[in-house]
Amino acid sequence: MKKILVAVDLQKDFVDGALGTKEAVAIRENAAEKIRNFNGEIFVTFDTHGENYLSTAEGKKLPVPHCIKGTPGWELDGRIKSALEGKKYTAVEKGTFGSVELAGLIKKAAGDEPLCVEFIGLCTDICVVSNALLVKAAFPEADISVDSSCCAGVTPHKHQAALETMRSCQIDVI
Repeated sequence: MKKILVAVDLQKDFVDGALGTKEAVAIRENAAEKIRNFNGEIFVTFDTHGENYLSTAEGKKLPVPHCIKGTPGWELDGRIKSALEGKKYTAVEKGTFGSVELAGLIKKAAGDEPLCVEFIGLCTDICVVSNALLVKAAFPEADISVDSSCCAGVTPHKHQAALETMRSCQIDVI
């Protein structure tokens, strides 16, 4: 069984920066511990925007510049960065909520092996759910899960709603 961990957008701007929340700060140690103890292949997504963010479709609906490549907010949270030290991982830059490229990279990594993919990260109700559903659609027979103790949503209510959406789509919530 090919075991994969996907750490979604655990970047400074989502933890304690432009779009940070106290819930995101609260889960970062759980997420770091999960990464440190994970024995398998790791993919780390980076929400990635350019200086023109405010003129994009997303920027017009969410006019808060964040995760601008090359800025401190684009970088991984320090605890997450430390947890990844010495571990081999694949970085995946994504310009929107979900990454079709991520599913392709997972397919390449898994080959013909049965697949177990676990998601952690931020924000549960936007990028985590988007990527988990894309991977579930690409691998309907795979074991797909999300560790709720390593995720936070924009609000606690939206976090819970996203977890329920994933449960409804046969993604295990642990």
